Amino acid sequence: MDREPTVFIVDDDPAVRQALSVLVASMRLRAETYASAQGFLDQYDASKPGCMLLDVRMPGISGLELLERLTQRADHVPVIIISAYGDVPMVVRAMKAGALSFLEKPCRDQQLWETIQEALKWDTENRKRLARKARIERQIARLTAGEREVLEMLVEGKSNKAIAAELGLSVRTIEVRRAKVMQKMGADSLAELVRLAVSAREICGKPHSR
Repeated sequence: MDREPTVFIVDDDPAVRQALSVLVASMRLRAETYASAQGFLDQYDASKPGCMLLDVRMPGISGLELLERLTQRADHVPVIIISAYGDVPMVVRAMKAGALSFLEKPCRDQQLWETIQEALKWDTENRKRLARKARIERQIARLTAGEREVLEMLVEGKSNKAIAAELGLSVRTIEVRRAKVMQKMGADSLAELVRLAVSAREICGKPHSR
């Protein structure tokens, strides 16, 4: 998989697309341009790392509508809104919909460069978080129902003896289940096991946000 980040430029003005493409190229980054939101949706590959420069006012699907659709689909590309028509309601709607930043046209090259770098950094960190989420979910999926019960009780701070009493099982059975849980979760200690379980709750239960 190509891991070079891409800056996706979505703007119906060809002059703006060209200017932004040249600027992005000067940053030694790859650019892909789209004249419409639908054109972007038809071709976008969410596995590609990068960020988006998005105009607000476009025929058909507007920039804000595109942003809201991406958020609903849980596509995690960080979006930078660039618009000459930034009013307070529009900015608020964009940020609530998940935009990383809102820049007014014309924006300074340095400001855009810094914002793109921030977005690419966010994307890198978020992809690591999502990879961690997927790994933990795979590990938890390998646990049996009984092993999950033991894991939950260990996270609550209960001892093997207390867990055995609560489940009506022998301490030896709990010890065996605990050992299997640690093996399947890839944990070398109880502390690491608890940390993984807590991370699973925080990561897997966290909605997409910026």
